[in-house]
Amino acid sequence: MVKDIGHFVGGKHVKGTSGRYAEVYNPNTGEVSARVALASPEELRAVVENARAAQPEWAAKNPQVRARVMMRFLELARTHAEELATLISMEHGKTIPDALGDLQRGVEVVEFACGIPHLLKGDYTDGAGPGIDMYSMRQPIGIAAGITPFNFPAMIPLWKAAPAIACGNAFILKPSERDPSCPMRLAELFLEAGLPAGIFNVVNGDKEAVDGILDDPDIAAVGFVGSTPIAQYVYSRATANGKRAQCFGGAKNHMLIMPDADMDKAVDALIGAGYGSAGERCMAISVAVPVGEATANALIEKLVPRVEKLKVGLSTDREADYGPLVTQQALDRVKGYIDAGVKEGATIKVDGRGFKMQGYENGYFLGGTLFDNVT
Repeated sequence: MVKDIGHFVGGKHVKGTSGRYAEVYNPNTGEVSARVALASPEELRAVVENARAAQPEWAAKNPQVRARVMMRFLELARTHAEELATLISMEHGKTIPDALGDLQRGVEVVEFACGIPHLLKGDYTDGAGPGIDMYSMRQPIGIAAGITPFNFPAMIPLWKAAPAIACGNAFILKPSERDPSCPMRLAELFLEAGLPAGIFNVVNGDKEAVDGILDDPDIAAVGFVGSTPIAQYVYSRATANGKRAQCFGGAKNHMLIMPDADMDKAVDALIGAGYGSAGERCMAISVAVPVGEATANALIEKLVPRVEKLKVGLSTDREADYGPLVTQQALDRVKGYIDAGVKEGATIKVDGRGFKMQGYENGYFLGGTLFDNVT
């Protein structure tokens, strides 16, 4: 059954009215599991107005009250951890243990936000000059927004939302349209934790919603995580409109293996960092650089059989090393990278392009792949 996902505004689920939708897939099967509404400028503006109306009363609450909401949310996040992880797994494709890690990394920032009464303390300087005392105060800025990627649908929304809300701001989340169910559930749990309606709104959408956020005069700050070109775009457009902007772009990570390295530990690290979550994270190790030919040979000798034995499985398989990629487009793109590596002359030691999951041939699965002698 294909469900419809709208927006979460003013403490309620709201149907989309733009008439535009994106399809959400189950990456294990390749089947459409949901349709998510893509907001129009008018819908986004209504979300902003809702947040603007709710924010002053929340800002007037003392920091201890706001911290207690964070504490209650922590309890709910732990209680519903399996449910949240399953939502992530069925739309993103990462395994349940990996999805639980996704949630835990977000929860850790909520734990940090529980200390907001101390973190918000200002400064006072007596006698800064003749007859002059100085003091500073920390105050909410109004409305903050988060534009977050598909690969961490719990962690990154919580990174953005928890500090902003704890500081007395309203927060508008624009999550990835590829896996929106977990962010919507997080908003419900914040409401259950005692957060007033309108302080955490979720607006689903595409570039039209992003541009609306960047241009809206009532949104004072924007946080973004995604590819570097889009990070540059978001930063330049947000700051041109006078907003605070914090934008994280993509990353490419290399691992250096020294001649005296413990090769078993090095291989363990490479397997986890390179292949976990099907490599769909910016901290993935994509390149290993052995120092010296002997080091390279020793590494390859141990690494090849480990890559060949990687268990690719359904995202619900807790014993799998990794599950499917998020979409057919992502699968095609990674296969294209492998094709390019072969064409450019690298030695393919393990080739995962022919992998098919029995009974799930339409899923977005790819076997473990390893190149050597890369120029």
